[in-house]
Amino acid sequence: MSTEPRVFVIAEAGVNHNGSPDLALKLVDAAAEAGADAVKFQTFRPEALVSRYAPKAEYQQRTTGNSESQLDMLRQLALSDTDHRTLAQHCMRRGIEFMSSPFDLASAAFLVLDMKLQRLKLGSGEITNAPLLLAVARSGRPLILSTGMSTLEDVEQALRLLAFGYVEPASPPQAVSLAAAYGSEAGRAALRRNVTLLHCTTEYPCPLDEVNLRAMDTLRETFGLAVGYSDHTEGYAVSLAAVARGARVIEKHFTLDRGLPGPDHLASLEPDELGAMVRGIREIETALGSGTKQPSASEVRNQRVARKSLVAARAIAKGEALTADNLTVKRPGDGIPALRYWDYLGRPAARDYAADELIDP
Repeated sequence: MSTEPRVFVIAEAGVNHNGSPDLALKLVDAAAEAGADAVKFQTFRPEALVSRYAPKAEYQQRTTGNSESQLDMLRQLALSDTDHRTLAQHCMRRGIEFMSSPFDLASAAFLVLDMKLQRLKLGSGEITNAPLLLAVARSGRPLILSTGMSTLEDVEQALRLLAFGYVEPASPPQAVSLAAAYGSEAGRAALRRNVTLLHCTTEYPCPLDEVNLRAMDTLRETFGLAVGYSDHTEGYAVSLAAVARGARVIEKHFTLDRGLPGPDHLASLEPDELGAMVRGIREIETALGSGTKQPSASEVRNQRVARKSLVAARAIAKGEALTADNLTVKRPGDGIPALRYWDYLGRPAARDYAADELIDP
């Protein structure tokens, strides 16, 4: 049995509610029924997130057209504070954790102070958002941080801010103080205690040749933190592979129907696929085991049947020397182990043996 903590599966509803609170509630139901640990939405004030001049991403243009600005699109997708409270209450009834990603300072404060979320998740676009990173760290909440579009240097800069925020409650960040916090034992301990890094490729859907799943290993080895994978590929095979490589968190977009209008539906799983992914993850984490190489309970029972012992190759008279002609190895394995074959060559037979009898110790 594995001693590792259970893989934390986040069903990413995101904005796949299309701005409809009723659809958002149905997404909660689907995530709970699929067996996910958490269902995650996005919390933002559109005017605080994008300027009126911000263009849509290419994938957003492909899925929603280019007749409106990104700001206009987001205005249609924002949930109200009341919607958030209703969703959180419904999550509690369904036994699934409510999560949301803040995209601006006011949204982060709302999730921490009003919603009192136990942990936060920041998307890849926020890894250079210094004010938001600092605010999240100073909230004291654990953080799951996606690292799409980033180099190791980008990730380290974010971790410096987070370490500083976790250990320094008030003073403004300076380059020297950031480096000191990041290099301190208190800062390192705070990062290990609070931060999980998600490898991610920020493209929707993500081509397989851009996944680079080994980069998840690089993040773990470089920073010594828990890692996971935020999956934007089609299907869920890469999520299963990530679990096999040691992901502690899996985040995957899902929708009630990929045919719905909106920017993220096409790159999302439908409910039956989400359920299959969760079941696959649970099977893999069970199969990963403890890492200790020893016979399992089933194998111990099978050792007698499968292994071999020293056996008389033909009839042997008492006192006759054991030789390569009259001594062999055969099943069952509950006699003298076959590994001791050469130890017995030349010994006199302790008694008469019929062919196929086990040699006595």
